[in-house]
Amino acid sequence: MALHQRASSTTLNQALAQRATVDPERAFLLSGAGRTTFGEVDSRAESMAAALHGLGVEAGDRIALLLPPCPEFAVSMFAAAKLGAVIVPLNPRLPAPELQYLLRHSEAVAAVTIESFEDVDYLQLFEALFPQLPELQYLVTVGEEDLWYDDRIFQYEDLMSAGQGRDYPAPSPAEPDPADDVMALVYTSGTTGKPKGVLLTHGNLVRVAASAVERLGIRPDDRVVGLSALFHVFGLGQGILGSLLSGSTLVLDTSSDGPATLDLVEKHRATVQYGTPTLYETQLLEQGARPRDLGSLRLALVSGAQVPTGLPARIETATGATVVLGYSVTETGALVSVTPPGASEAVRHFTVGTPLEGVEVRIVPDASVPDPEPGLEAEAGDLPSESVGEIGVRGVGVMQGYYRQPRLTSRSLDPDGFFLTGDLGMLDEEGHLHLVGRHREVIIRAGHNVHPREVENRLGMHPAVLDVAVVGLPDAILGETICACVVPVEGAIVTEDELREWCRATLADHRVPDIVRLFDAFPMTGTGKVRRVEVARLLRESVRVDT
Repeated sequence: MALHQRASSTTLNQALAQRATVDPERAFLLSGAGRTTFGEVDSRAESMAAALHGLGVEAGDRIALLLPPCPEFAVSMFAAAKLGAVIVPLNPRLPAPELQYLLRHSEAVAAVTIESFEDVDYLQLFEALFPQLPELQYLVTVGEEDLWYDDRIFQYEDLMSAGQGRDYPAPSPAEPDPADDVMALVYTSGTTGKPKGVLLTHGNLVRVAASAVERLGIRPDDRVVGLSALFHVFGLGQGILGSLLSGSTLVLDTSSDGPATLDLVEKHRATVQYGTPTLYETQLLEQGARPRDLGSLRLALVSGAQVPTGLPARIETATGATVVLGYSVTETGALVSVTPPGASEAVRHFTVGTPLEGVEVRIVPDASVPDPEPGLEAEAGDLPSESVGEIGVRGVGVMQGYYRQPRLTSRSLDPDGFFLTGDLGMLDEEGHLHLVGRHREVIIRAGHNVHPREVENRLGMHPAVLDVAVVGLPDAILGETICACVVPVEGAIVTEDELREWCRATLADHRVPDIVRLFDAFPMTGTGKVRRVEVARLLRESVRVDT
């Protein structure tokens, strides 16, 4: 029986128990803390589940995880699964106002956080957040310092020790399929940049991960690198669960830069790498400057953003690995499609392959795409092959909905149950999916979606700013850079650096403009809207002059 069939009704806790029974001593995670086996993750998750139950955490409660890639993330994730709780993985690099919003919106009753990370003191941060978060009852801190804690704050190791040997009630399974229980609430951004909570079940995550590792041919002897963010759906599904289901080893990486990942490949003799185009571009530059031994790599998956023409071939030349491309969407449980390693070079380098087992893709008309030629109208709303339109996805990975947003959920699904991704694509005559772009305004910077309106709203609050337009410009490394064009208030004195710092106070680093340019006025349309295309052209000319 194929892996995706065996995993069809499997929950996360069942998958871990099965692997820990079969391969208890096999390495699951490699990190700065050393080697962690499947058996150790299972036993530690048992202890943490018992300890959390002792605090009153129950099935259906939400547990926030604010952790960089570390074994404690995986242990906490599986502990929640054993209790029937829901994890809320959050980016620890987010600014305090956004973390407060997400913790409040998710109604998390407990949070597991790193004590300090990248010069941020999270104990101090939560001390300020606690009064604003009435639902948050407990904080579990991961760190080495022997600090004083009150009755709501517990050190991770102490709590796990307290749970050793203790029992806890197993959650009541969903009927008829336990895999239908919600496992994760993963936040992503909408067309306005506002966070949306994506509800994903055990089945969404496990079934997609099983189909993906089967398509890619991930083996027990593989060592996987390149995942520096476990709070993304790709890190949860393809990363943690992909390694669990295949029996492979996941090398945890707290840095997202190319040189650090190259060092991990060389140190651990990694065989598989996952990454965004930006990560691979920086690696190619670094490899040219200071080569590493990458002879162990056999497979490189590129996903997360539009792949520049020629990048797959350059990766293969530099590493000797076979390059495949994938298409991943949060609302579909991670990968929708991926090219198999055995496909032709034309398929692997220029398409994102065919849909995974249990996944369907359709191309439907989009308002931003011209109507199909007369006589080529598709049946049931689908466009014919070789036609560009919006990508719709239906199948095992599609979310249960957006948390507390039923109207938005209904607008995101068509009458046939296909999730409308907002991405433009095309299916060729062989059924391979080609990514074309997006029909919604979005800048993809280093694999992160950045919505212009969110940055514009922040800049518009500055007293010296009269008008603002944010556009994306092509960049060889980042994919796109964020460029803010600002018309100052008459008589105002403001600098570009000052406006960038203004953004940094409330926006995550990947949303802060890379470039700020001051304009006297913007070109406008006849209806009074900014001509963004013309602004982008003027900005390109400005950048060329500066360089």
